[in-house]
Order: sequence, then C-alpha cells, then structure tokens
Amino acid sequence: MMTAQTTALTARWIARVWSILSISLVVLFAIGEAGGGPRPTPQEWVGLALWPIGVCVGLALAWYWEEVGAALSLLCLLAFYVWNLLRSGHLPGGPFFFLVAAPSLPFMLSGILFHRTPRGIRSCTISRNGDV
Repeated sequence: MMTAQTTALTARWIARVWSILSISLVVLFAIGEAGGGPRPTPQEWVGLALWPIGVCVGLALAWYWEEVGAALSLLCLLAFYVWNLLRSGHLPGGPFFFLVAAPSLPFMLSGILFHRTPRGIRSCTISRNGDV
C-alpha cells in the first residue's frame, strides 16, 4: 500500500525529471531561434514572459518551494492562454504549451501531500533508544 509520503516522493521525482526535460526542450528551442529571425515585438514579449519564461521559472522554483513554483507555472500558463485568446481570438493549438508546464501538477500534488503528513515523518529521525 502506498502511503501519502511515498506518493509525495514519487510525484516529486516524476515532476523533477519531467521539469528538467521541459526546461531543456525550451532552452533547445531558444538556442535554435537565437541566430536569426526578427526580434519579438513588445506585445510578443508579454507572451514570452508568460510562456516559456514564467512557466520555466515556476518549474525551477518548484524544486525548492513546490507549491509556490507550481502555482506560478500554472498561473503563467493560464495567463498565456488568456493573452493569446485576447490577442488572436483563439487558443493556441496542440498540447505542447500544456505539456511543458505539466510537471507543475505533480509538484503541486507533492507539496500538498507533504503538508498533510505529520512534520516528524519528513524531518525527524528516531534513534534506537526512542529519542527524536
């Protein structure tokens, strides 16, 4: 039977590995686009600040503060969708934008589960004689 702590640890490591893959993919795209092409307009910088910059910053913060980083990443993704809808009249196509931000969900689950478990499970050890 999986305990809340085991589930939280599993979710944490799934999120961490997935976040590394997501951030790496974004970095590779940025490197590929760095050489040429027109510079983004001020309006496009707003979108870039939300996705991928805001999402990736949230994923990086989630390594240290799971719930805060996950919330930032998800809020930036949501704001990006709203910004894109207002700007172009439709949502971006395909699952790519969501999949890059998706590690936020297991980060959030891990953070919530760790806050629901007693503090002693996570931070204390018990010696042989029963002292904490």
